[in-house]
Amino acid sequence: MTTIVRASPAHAAVMAAIHASAFPPRDAWGRDAFALQLELPGCFGLLDAAGGAVLARVAADEAEILTLAVDPAARRRGVGRALLGAALAVAADSGATGCFLEVSAANAPARALYAGAGFRQAGVRRNYYSDNSDALVLRLDLAADAAATCPGAAAVR
Repeated sequence: MTTIVRASPAHAAVMAAIHASAFPPRDAWGRDAFALQLELPGCFGLLDAAGGAVLARVAADEAEILTLAVDPAARRRGVGRALLGAALAVAADSGATGCFLEVSAANAPARALYAGAGFRQAGVRRNYYSDNSDALVLRLDLAADAAATCPGAAAVR
């Protein structure tokens, strides 16, 4: 079982380190980016002690997963699924009825994670990422229980 905690701006360096381990240097978000986001109304972050982080926001009845990163050493252990489920639960508890995210068409493991959680493609942003891969815009209807949407979701402490 994973331990997921709510992140504050004080956790920005940890979130940035996880992000840097998970993405190429040109795509990694820095400490300042996480700190600024975590100070914005409606924005929240979650950390998994095993080496994962998610940053999301809720505006009106829509949520957006801004980034989800799992350290390579912690992959394939349910960390991403638990973080996604917890983020969806927080978003639903905050009044969101739908959730969007963008994922690289080249990122098969992430695409499988999101498909398994019920996300469906809603659009495409051509050549969006630094490697010129397309961004798939995905959406999930949160009308049902968000924690049940993503099995294995851990409670946020």
